[in-house]
Amino acid sequence: MGDLSPLRISLEIALISTILTFITGVTMAYRIGRLGRGKNIIDSLLSLPLVLPPTVTGFLLLLLFGKNSPVGRFLAEIGISVIFTFPGAVIAAFVTSFPIMYRTARGAFELVDTELIDAAKTLGYGNRGILFKVVLPLSWPALSSGAVLSFA
Repeated sequence: MGDLSPLRISLEIALISTILTFITGVTMAYRIGRLGRGKNIIDSLLSLPLVLPPTVTGFLLLLLFGKNSPVGRFLAEIGISVIFTFPGAVIAAFVTSFPIMYRTARGAFELVDTELIDAAKTLGYGNRGILFKVVLPLSWPALSSGAVLSFA
């Protein structure tokens, strides 16, 4: 049997990226869903990699983390290299899969019945309690689907 290290590396990148995507996607979707003004602008910016061609997204990441950019120079000064490395691959996978998880989570949170949230408030639950006892359990089927799509 051939060398399986490319498969192992790909699975590691996908797994790490999926975990990061799930945590940040759910967090951002919940927080942005509770915003008032400016929600649509932030929502559009976070969804941008979903509509950009992958080559454009990759080029923008190369520009951002390249040695001639401020971010790239800063990272080089502290001894971190991103371009064509394992962390760079995780970042690229994260950037391209984040909008999928984010949009799925936003949709799931918007479908939670506000009467259930109001009932939880009358029972004395704070924002954290409402999130973990009401919103996340009701949204779990959609959130798990978003995680599978992000992994893929």
